[in-house]
Amino acid sequence: MYYFFILLLGLATPCLAQVSAGHLRCANRVNPLGIDDAHPSFSWQLSGKGHNILQTAYEIRMNEGFTTGKVYSSNSIGIRYSGPPLAPGTNYSWQVRVWDNRGNMSSWSRPAWFQTGLQVPGNWKAQWIVAGFPEDSVNRPPPVFRKEWMISKKIKSATLFITAHGLYEATLNGQRIGEAYFTPGWTSYDHRLQYQVYHLTLKEGKNQVQITVGDGWWRGIFGGAMTNNHYGKDAALLFQLQIEYADGTSNSILSDSSWQSGAGPICYSDLYNGEVYDQQMKAISWTGVKTAAGYSKGNLVATISEPVTRQEVLPPVKIFRDPNGEQLLDFGQNISGWVRFQPRGKAGDTIAITHAEALDKEGNFYTGNLRAAKARDVYVLDGEPTQHLEPHFTFHGFRYIRVEGWQGELHPGDFEAVALYSNLDRTGSFTCSNPLLNQLQHNITWSQNDNFLDIPTDCPQRSERYGWTGDAQIFARTASFNRNVHSFLSKWLKDLAADQGSNGGMSVIIPDLNGHGNTGPKKGVAGWGDAATIVPWTLFQAYGDTSVLEAQYASMKGWVDYIRSCVDTSHGDYLWKAEGYGDWLAPDTLQTPVPFISQCYFAWSAHLLALTAGALHRMEDSLYYTGLYEKVRATFLKEYIPLPPTQTGQVLPLYFDLLPDSLRIAAVEKLVALIRTHHDHLSTGFLGTPYLLPVLTRYGYTDLAYRVLLQETPPSWLYPVKMGATTIWEKWDAITPDGTVGDKSLNHYAYGAVGDWLYREVAGIAEEEPGYRTIRIQPHVGGGLQFVRASYECPYGKIVSEWKMEKGRMRLHVEIPPNTRAVVYWPENEAGAPQKIGSGVYDFWAGMGAVKKKIGLTNVSFKEFIYNFGF
Repeated sequence: MYYFFILLLGLATPCLAQVSAGHLRCANRVNPLGIDDAHPSFSWQLSGKGHNILQTAYEIRMNEGFTTGKVYSSNSIGIRYSGPPLAPGTNYSWQVRVWDNRGNMSSWSRPAWFQTGLQVPGNWKAQWIVAGFPEDSVNRPPPVFRKEWMISKKIKSATLFITAHGLYEATLNGQRIGEAYFTPGWTSYDHRLQYQVYHLTLKEGKNQVQITVGDGWWRGIFGGAMTNNHYGKDAALLFQLQIEYADGTSNSILSDSSWQSGAGPICYSDLYNGEVYDQQMKAISWTGVKTAAGYSKGNLVATISEPVTRQEVLPPVKIFRDPNGEQLLDFGQNISGWVRFQPRGKAGDTIAITHAEALDKEGNFYTGNLRAAKARDVYVLDGEPTQHLEPHFTFHGFRYIRVEGWQGELHPGDFEAVALYSNLDRTGSFTCSNPLLNQLQHNITWSQNDNFLDIPTDCPQRSERYGWTGDAQIFARTASFNRNVHSFLSKWLKDLAADQGSNGGMSVIIPDLNGHGNTGPKKGVAGWGDAATIVPWTLFQAYGDTSVLEAQYASMKGWVDYIRSCVDTSHGDYLWKAEGYGDWLAPDTLQTPVPFISQCYFAWSAHLLALTAGALHRMEDSLYYTGLYEKVRATFLKEYIPLPPTQTGQVLPLYFDLLPDSLRIAAVEKLVALIRTHHDHLSTGFLGTPYLLPVLTRYGYTDLAYRVLLQETPPSWLYPVKMGATTIWEKWDAITPDGTVGDKSLNHYAYGAVGDWLYREVAGIAEEEPGYRTIRIQPHVGGGLQFVRASYECPYGKIVSEWKMEKGRMRLHVEIPPNTRAVVYWPENEAGAPQKIGSGVYDFWAGMGAVKKKIGLTNVSFKEFIYNFGF
């Protein structure tokens, strides 16, 4: 099938074009607080009228007098600061102006700013403090810390630096400080404990801060064994408030022995089990605190990723009683968060809210897949009119709640579900003419939201919620389309490196909850440990910033060297026969051998490390690991031909380019035969699924890829959609056709990795070079789709690819951001050369039959036309 295209360019006025710079970011964030990096990065986006806008030079200036001068460069992302040393706890503003390829110079951008952190442990003058009262060793209520002081003169600024052993919630004069939840977050606490920075508004007269510190990941019940005190036994606080006065003087309010502590109305709080809150405990009996000089400040690091914040607020869509007579509410969406409600009752009444993802086949409230998590919040009322109640230091994965102890009927207006997840910018959108695919995309994005709560977790509901490395590496590409995950995953990778074994081995969960104290050797699992190489490379491809490769290079190298150390090469072979999870939860009765998978990933990680070394100009390493890859590949061909007769057995070597040309066609044909044997269904698990459809498309079987995608019976992506899922399931048939709910999670993003194929192949948006400096537009038409609309906010701006079928003709609408170029491939036109275009708005029309190709131009000079299209 051949499509012939007419190209129409949007209106352009080159002679009047004016370029400008905006969307300024420092360290990948807008106006960040607490930058400890001595050389933070600057980025911006260009805008202007016309086509083919390119930057030729830039200049950055700062309020302290530093300027880069005019730098002749087209780069507008990841520009490292190169000025004088940055002072700790200092606010800096910066601006940029640019020159374009038509000789235009922009005005200075609007000022952006950043504030440095405390940078080194010696700048922390505060002391760690713990509660001074005897703890209830059973319920262990979160301690509350308090400090009051007077201010008698005009304030210029006040900056708070704060962290905790546990999770803190702080108020100033009765008002909550900041919008972040679950601070300071979960990291490899032995090596990296984050602190946060806030600008506060103080008042003249008396000021009071009050901070509650919950158990959280630090000392709360966590992990499969339901044990506590993983990182320590005490909930502790570190608080440093720096106040600058209008008269030029300053002073600090520090956590020390002058503070007070007591037990508040939160009687118990746990991430798995929930929270107990007693409204009747209004008055706190204050006592002193103890300082903890032995607690380290050497592990303190500034926060680099976006905080967890309140997101969507959902009203109940249904209130009902199940067959067991229990009062239930359905919020219509499986979320990670909690319930906020208006209490009704008299003093001493107890209201309990239990959370669940599903109803069983009889329609009863089902908690059988929560494992040991109680997921229950309990409130003791004081009988007085009050504001809404909600938890503080717990979260739940749920769609349904059971309400006990409520007096009278439940009213919809009294309840709302609050979604909580990391506040990452939404960068992608995908919609099409098939409503089931639209719901699939909805489910993918919600599973990402729900499981991107400070770290990339596997699930938000049961007694697990770990940062499984295998899940993260297979989903990272899709995640980078839906939201800006640059800082989020970079932060997690720092913990991965911190918890890596001295031999380069890797835990399967990061942070390494169970092995965090082990600084010696560790083992590794193929497909899970390979997150060390795959995730950094994925971020580099998505954002074009080599800083993540620099930061992770030692970790990447350590992982590949670990595998190499496990191999006996005495006979010239490089065979890694590691134990592991294999193609986790693959539904096929014949499983892909684990050693085969290990060998595939050994080769892939060696290859990615060689590419990384090349990108960082480490040519000696690049040559070495390229050679290692070739040896691993040769061993693979010697050991594993013929390939295992499973779909994953064909997919991995095809995707990882392990086969010579002479064997590829046979592997593709075998894959196609295996799919047809399964009646056009997949039979892949966690490791094979992400690459199945891309391999089919790469080798010319896009129609079959669509048939696999659009299956509505298990195993398939659309079966859960047809069963009413609002998130991605851990297992293809986590709820069977007869309604039986199993013990698996109903909110697991792993199989949502197909979202990458929707963006790249169906909509056709992909990077031709890292960071989308050059963009590939190559949609693949099929599946009976009548239209597809997708957009992606890349580092340079918004990319749009939209195609529509109209009476046998196809219209392709493309938008390319300034300072980039694109290559457009005509769908199904194997004979036609790709079209090179610059930034701008374009429409392409394709018709069937031998029509004459015509290019129509409106208000575009002949000179610009020649420049744009290379004639």
